[in-house]
Amino acid sequence: MSELKQVIVLRSDLDMSTGKMIAQASHASLKAYKKADDELRADWESQGGKKVALKAGEDTFQEKLEEAKTLQVPAALITDAGHTEVQPGTNTALGIGPATSDKIDQITGELKLIK
Repeated sequence: MSELKQVIVLRSDLDMSTGKMIAQASHASLKAYKKADDELRADWESQGGKKVALKAGEDTFQEKLEEAKTLQVPAALITDAGHTEVQPGTNTALGIGPATSDKIDQITGELKLIK
């Protein structure tokens, strides 16, 4: 079985607090997970549910979402309601996967880790 993972891409150009970033990442992870089929979810979970957190600017989000769709990888863009730290309608996070690591890397391989 191929290694599976999920990537969560967060906006690096917003001044979100750590708590806000965690909440947005959680939304992205869960929403993308729900788009995967049952077998893929079960396989990913049996491998430990690997997740990687990356950063990107807003201009990258739509491009990465389209690449995921082209490769038939579950993906979910999170748009904030704007009740706390960002303006309504702001794209804050993108969940990609679970999917095979090679497919995920095709989409996000050049993005940097959040440290």
